[in-house]
Amino acid sequence: MAEVKTLASELTKEIGNNGSFVRQQNRFTTPFGDGPGELPVEAGRYRILWAAICPWAHRSIIVRRLLGLEEVISVGTASPIRTEHGWEFSLDKGGVDPVLGIRYLPEIYKETDPTYEGRATVPTVVDVTTRQVVNNDYFRLTNYWETVWSTYHKPGAPDLYPEQLRQEIDELNDVLFHEVNNGVYKAGFARSQEAYEAAYDVLFARLDQLEERLANQRYLFGNAITDSDIRLYVTLVRFDAAYYSAFRTNRNRLVDFPNLSAYARDLYQTPGFGDTTDFDAIKKGYHLGQIANNPYRLLPKGPDLSFWNTPHGRETL
Repeated sequence: MAEVKTLASELTKEIGNNGSFVRQQNRFTTPFGDGPGELPVEAGRYRILWAAICPWAHRSIIVRRLLGLEEVISVGTASPIRTEHGWEFSLDKGGVDPVLGIRYLPEIYKETDPTYEGRATVPTVVDVTTRQVVNNDYFRLTNYWETVWSTYHKPGAPDLYPEQLRQEIDELNDVLFHEVNNGVYKAGFARSQEAYEAAYDVLFARLDQLEERLANQRYLFGNAITDSDIRLYVTLVRFDAAYYSAFRTNRNRLVDFPNLSAYARDLYQTPGFGDTTDFDAIKKGYHLGQIANNPYRLLPKGPDLSFWNTPHGRETL
């Protein structure tokens, strides 16, 4: 069984001197490819472990679905309610992942590197032939699916990372990560008023800019979905159900942004997005798990999820 560590004790290592949240660096970052020392691209060799609460993991699952890699890369799903032992495979028969035979995610990390002391995070890619964690680089993982895994893309798969836009996509992704994707966590995990308000202000300043950007174009780079849209979507879809209350990012709800909310509904209604979004898992994970400060374990009844299936009107942009 994995060593008992509370999330609070683990996060202590990620709090700066001013009370700000500084996310840990990824430990397993070897890229996929055919170069020396790279992870070989082989169908059936890898298993991605995720939890439906997690935005970093969710975007990898969306890309896997959009590109048709579901028969190529297997998936293991942890419970959205993180335990004191870490992410748990309690959704599976016998409470263990059926391929790896682990109950808690930290077990495979310790098996890979007994000296590893960081948080065991999702998404985690495991080489099932060696039982080793080989990649947990959530920032680059979708880019590998989109490029070096192209041999296994389904016919007609979208080009989510077009070569002519890669520099612009990378630049925007960096902004989205620091100010939006991780920005909500910087607010939610802050341990000082100063750090919380700084993250809050940066987050909403960027959301205001994105609201303007999407006023006259359907997606972030025009009329085709790119990797950047997937990264923004996973935060927006969790905003009203989780971040607004659990992380105190409460200047506006998503529904208060006309363009952002219509854009998010547009993506949700696109195959690969809504059908991989589990609101029950999102609400339980953020409000009942170790992230939450919820001693009576009350699960919010709202928000009204019918919003996500209402017309968005962006087809003509």
